[in-house]
Amino acid sequence: MSRRLAIFDCDGTLVDGQAHVCDTMEQAFIEAGLPPPDRNEVRRSVGLSLPVAIRKLAPEVDDALNAQLVHAYKQGFFARRQEGLIHEPLYDGIHDLLHRLASDGWLLAVATGKSERGLNACLAQHGLTELFVSLQTSDHHRSKPHTDMLEAALLEAGVAANAAVMIGDTTFDILMARDAGVRALGVAWGYHTPEELLQAGAEHIAGVPSDLEKLL
Repeated sequence: MSRRLAIFDCDGTLVDGQAHVCDTMEQAFIEAGLPPPDRNEVRRSVGLSLPVAIRKLAPEVDDALNAQLVHAYKQGFFARRQEGLIHEPLYDGIHDLLHRLASDGWLLAVATGKSERGLNACLAQHGLTELFVSLQTSDHHRSKPHTDMLEAALLEAGVAANAAVMIGDTTFDILMARDAGVRALGVAWGYHTPEELLQAGAEHIAGVPSDLEKLL
């Protein structure tokens, strides 16, 4: 059987961590003396690397304040995790889906705007780390929708672009996939609407995780 690679986004695709993202972002802005951003806009920025997301949320701040907000967010999220306050539940059906795909011969990867530390903690919490052959994070690559993460995942897995698929909930995921020559599948349970994902170039939209097996 030829090698096939399924690359998943994390937040909004595998896990639902929006409450903690919004709360931590609000606290970072408050600590910097800024009004907290609209929570819907925060959710819609999930998937971008932190500096890019904060630039979208607060385009008026200078580079120094952007860096301060990035640091405050990272420290705040890490502190919450250390206190056992971070709960990023898997969407219903994701755990079984990943195991079935792996059993069926699919190689699995993640391409996410999360930090490496955050992704590792999230996957370990759910006992999923060993399922993935490649983990690509914002620490080492330019932000989505740049293709850096996908190119690195393809190289690490040893799979050609035409044998891979990107699965995500935002237009950033879909645009990244299209630019990299990788199939793009959207999911309906995340932070951008199915209509937006289709307009960005998604082949199909999965209504529930089990739909992905049929679409793959």
